[in-house]
Amino acid sequence: MSKNVLIITGSPRRGGNSELMADAFIKGARAAGHEVNKFQSAVDLVDGCLACDTCWSKGKPCSFDDGFDTLAPMLEKADVLVLCGPLYWFTLSAQMKAALDKFYAYMRPQAPIKLKIKESMLLMCAEDTEAAAFDGPVATYKSIGNYLGLADRGILLIPGVYDKGDIHKTDALARAEKLGGAV
Repeated sequence: MSKNVLIITGSPRRGGNSELMADAFIKGARAAGHEVNKFQSAVDLVDGCLACDTCWSKGKPCSFDDGFDTLAPMLEKADVLVLCGPLYWFTLSAQMKAALDKFYAYMRPQAPIKLKIKESMLLMCAEDTEAAAFDGPVATYKSIGNYLGLADRGILLIPGVYDKGDIHKTDALARAEKLGGAV
């Protein structure tokens, strides 16, 4: 059965290791017959949530104009949410976090549209070589999944990559493509 997959990337470095991993995942998902949308949170910037509680007051999730205007329609169609990015100071990048914070609009009681996402995945890479370095974003990912009632479909963590292309020295791209095909 074909699914609508939304992958949110978080790296501001074009052509970097996490972008290559996202593209490999997308290749696998599309080969398996899924529709995939990619939102680059470091390109189509989303401002941080201001907790102004004016969500939906202008007929859209956030009353402010920013990259969330592009993300929201993708989010509303998605069956599967995939987060893919680099480890930044033991957590998600600020760009990705800003996009995730605005999911708040869909959790409000007056939200006219509820998310239909049922599954999620996490793909991350880091210069750090210690597995424990990923504990923060993995805990955040799991908490988001628990809160939204999402089934975890996989976590792919790739340590020891920093310079552009380092990921080619690992089996990460093949693993990401395989994970994409298993959505």
